[in-house]
Amino acid sequence: MPNALKPFAHDDSWTLPLRGLSVTHITIAFRLALVFEADWEVPLEGPAHLSSRPLHDGSAPSLLPERREIAAAVSLFGSTVQSAVAFRAGALSIVFADGAHLYCVADPSFEAWQVTGPDGWRFLSQPGGSLAVWAHTSQG
Repeated sequence: MPNALKPFAHDDSWTLPLRGLSVTHITIAFRLALVFEADWEVPLEGPAHLSSRPLHDGSAPSLLPERREIAAAVSLFGSTVQSAVAFRAGALSIVFADGAHLYCVADPSFEAWQVTGPDGWRFLSQPGGSLAVWAHTSQG
């Protein structure tokens, strides 16, 4: 399913154009990466919460890529995105159509997650809690 939409900037976040895209691959290699249709990928290197509720209650993260504790992520295979937001404070929130919520916060010491897509789009949670954004712009 091609998704021709571009990310959209807000004052405190970016809406990512993942709505309607499905998880087609899940890869594991010292990080957990969700691969979506239309050339979008979400590698997670930091702890993340995966739950069936919008807000987590402060419980321990259910996905810990650095310790290879990522079994819960298998349930996302084939899931379709309902919404995806990258916050300027460095957090990432992806809500799936089946009710699953993936939430990853910034880490004080390293890049906890990134989102890459077509046309050179890249969103990166920077150490300490900020968001870096790149996009390839072609000339002519």
